[in-house]
Amino acid sequence: MAQDWRLFQGGDTEPHEVETWPTAPPWRRFGEDARRRDQERALPYLISDEDRDVVNMALHLHRPLLVTGRPGTGKSTLAHAIARELKLGEVLHWPVNSRSTLTEGLYSYDAVGRLREASLKRRADETPGGTESEPDIGDYLRLGALGTALLPEDKPRVLLIDELDKGDVDLPNDLLTVFEEGEFEIPELARLGEGEAIRVQISGSRKKTPIPGGWVRCRVFPVVVITSNGEREFPPAFLRRCVRLDLKQPDERQLQQIVTMHLGEEIGARAQELIADFVSRRNERELATDQLLNAVRLRSSGVRVDQDVLDKLFRSLNEVDA
Repeated sequence: MAQDWRLFQGGDTEPHEVETWPTAPPWRRFGEDARRRDQERALPYLISDEDRDVVNMALHLHRPLLVTGRPGTGKSTLAHAIARELKLGEVLHWPVNSRSTLTEGLYSYDAVGRLREASLKRRADETPGGTESEPDIGDYLRLGALGTALLPEDKPRVLLIDELDKGDVDLPNDLLTVFEEGEFEIPELARLGEGEAIRVQISGSRKKTPIPGGWVRCRVFPVVVITSNGEREFPPAFLRRCVRLDLKQPDERQLQQIVTMHLGEEIGARAQELIADFVSRRNERELATDQLLNAVRLRSSGVRVDQDVLDKLFRSLNEVDA
């Protein structure tokens, strides 16, 4: 008989230590060990021949790839799969929300921090032995994910612009010029003069890179993967400049492969009933593949996944609590 899986009991239960904390699912492990393990055991990305060819069209045409589909169809994962297979380094990630602006994606400038530092330096300069110096503007500038992707490199970086449909209605049109020209200006640096090459920080790193004359100009267009959940339509001018890919939900056979890849063949073989139940429910409501993986993981951990548990795990994504 499986032991009680409930770590938390509530009520008047006395505080107690958990002797053995539950092992995290493979997709919920963190730290350097998990990152190294993931790199050594990279999971394949399941994609149809037709969808694979659309991806390659975007790569050859040097156009952004606009990926649509329901949650859990692997839209964001596709960017990581491309970067891993083609050895293009870490994915640059720009998660878009309703407050996102083009400038945020390109760079950020901490003017207040620089002003405060300049004030402190002036006070220090007034003391005996002080030397006049201005804070380096490069210490207060950081390229965003989009700005870093446009740096002049010999090989492209992969940029994931996640959930663009959540952004402001003008953001897709704001991106058009950058996508077409492959360059942008940082006015705060351009004002310093053509001869200046200020070193600024880049996204996802403490490294700095020189920006001559305040302009960032790419040599090769980045691999841009834009995801959308279809919450709103994009302008025709924006769509015309993208290669569009609509990912379908995985069928029962593909779900079997996904479960096996994440949790192993033995667990995958015992999950057929859960997979069939998931597909049946998915025909009636909005469900994501993650919910299936959660159910299979709980069952493999010794939890009794009965109808009540499934009803909680397989709640529709667009269900609103009363």
